Amino acid sequence: MSVRHGRRRLAAVALLLILPGLLSSGCGERTPRKQTPKKAAYDGPAKPPEKLDRDGTTIVVGDPKAPVTVHLYEDPRCPVCQEFEVTGGGPALRAMTQRREAKAEYTLASFLDEKAGGGGSKRAVNALRAALEAGKFAEYHAVLYRHQPAEAVDGYTDALLLKLAGKVAGLRGPAFDSAVKSMKYREFVDRSERAYEQAGEGDPRGPGTPTAVINGVQMPEEYYGMLFERKVFTRLLTLIRNQPGQWPF
Repeated sequence: MSVRHGRRRLAAVALLLILPGLLSSGCGERTPRKQTPKKAAYDGPAKPPEKLDRDGTTIVVGDPKAPVTVHLYEDPRCPVCQEFEVTGGGPALRAMTQRREAKAEYTLASFLDEKAGGGGSKRAVNALRAALEAGKFAEYHAVLYRHQPAEAVDGYTDALLLKLAGKVAGLRGPAFDSAVKSMKYREFVDRSERAYEQAGEGDPRGPGTPTAVINGVQMPEEYYGMLFERKVFTRLLTLIRNQPGQWPF
């Protein structure tokens, strides 16, 4: 599903010319990529903290004092969110989060269930909330996107969600399994979707997925494509980190 239309290649070229070394689309229009997906580096002693924010919908991963905050609006079924998370800027954000240079915030939408049919987004958001309760949100989030079923298939079944949870050390157990099967966090799923819709600045459909708000500034549409260029996105976040309170364009 697409809420925006792709101009990412032209935007990438423009940014590379404007900002040496330093790209718009939304859920659906993906550019074929040949990069090999990399696993998230969230294991080990440097694993960043994660929590549910006081607003009851935002999931926060990383050092609260990190100089860069990237707030992401995503739907687990969105293939362009997968592109960001697997081959785009997502791995760069995870690396900076682990180094305490940035923190990531997530508002998880489920609108694609209505548009594409089924209930996979809601089930996945519920499972992600259960993973947060177990302190495994970031790892499970990365696993779900690496193994995302085709959007039209509605493939996030309970069985698949539990199978994928088995790839995250220490996540499977009676509490997590029961939460997935019973949709324990249904209210959280509904609140998160409402929060996503309210972020649409007057558009009841929401801001589109993925959308990134960096240090309170929503990614300008003409530069949206940089989300899908890992090196470009890394340079952007580094520039913002080094110039607090300023955007480089």
